[in-house]
Amino acid sequence: MNAESLKRKGYYAVLWLTSLLFFAPVAWIVMSSFKTRNDILAVPPKLIFSPTFDNYLDLLDRNTSFVLQFANSVVLSLSAVVIAVVVSFLAAFCFSRFKPKGTNFLMFILLSIRMLPAPAVILPVYLMYANFGWKDSHIALILFYAMFSIPFSVWILKGFLDGVSVRFDETGLVNGGSWLHVIFRVVLPQLKPGLIAAFIFNMIFVWNEFLFNFIVGGVSTQNIPYALAVGTYSDGGLNWTFIATLTTIYIIPPIVFIYLFQKYLLAGMTFGTVRGEV
Repeated sequence: MNAESLKRKGYYAVLWLTSLLFFAPVAWIVMSSFKTRNDILAVPPKLIFSPTFDNYLDLLDRNTSFVLQFANSVVLSLSAVVIAVVVSFLAAFCFSRFKPKGTNFLMFILLSIRMLPAPAVILPVYLMYANFGWKDSHIALILFYAMFSIPFSVWILKGFLDGVSVRFDETGLVNGGSWLHVIFRVVLPQLKPGLIAAFIFNMIFVWNEFLFNFIVGGVSTQNIPYALAVGTYSDGGLNWTFIATLTTIYIIPPIVFIYLFQKYLLAGMTFGTVRGEV
């Protein structure tokens, strides 16, 4: 075995070890969802046990709001992110192609919105929603999540648009196409990686959002993070079976999305800079 082969195997061993280290908490919570309460609290921890589905049945039987909360998470996330991606694409096209004065400063201001911690803006947002009667409204909450998702999406999509040559625009216009034709029929199909990356990044943000849903939302807009927060304690202690079961169900959609579209996430994290002009 030569040095190069040994070095490569050591490199992969470190990667596997790191991956398993980060995956261990996820594996533990999934395993715990199939354990009884006594098995979860056993010392030393039980790695070999008799799996049970009672925790999942109890979740559906006792938590009558679970289906509504899960549906809210899906509806709020998908609706807000779709709106954000559509608006962000049009804004990014303007910044990339027409380059209005102060574009760099405007992009900085947009990204600065995401730098603000949520507790810093929750009070004015709550007062605004309360005065306008928007509390406990799906539409109002969707628009808020969309607004908060737009800045990051604009940054991602502008990076991809800068990599698409303006010759495509010019060719479409010269051949009699309108700007709408150029935007949606010529340029948009080339932004599939950027659109998917923006969608998934913002989907994860909205999917995991708790504070605004808890303060600005209400009974009809409760999502899964809300359910985890209010259902953590039961019978004078932590309800580990509830936490493990609900968490296991909750992480499935993001894992599926990330697995299916993982190749686009790398491009999204580099804001499209891995692409040259095409």
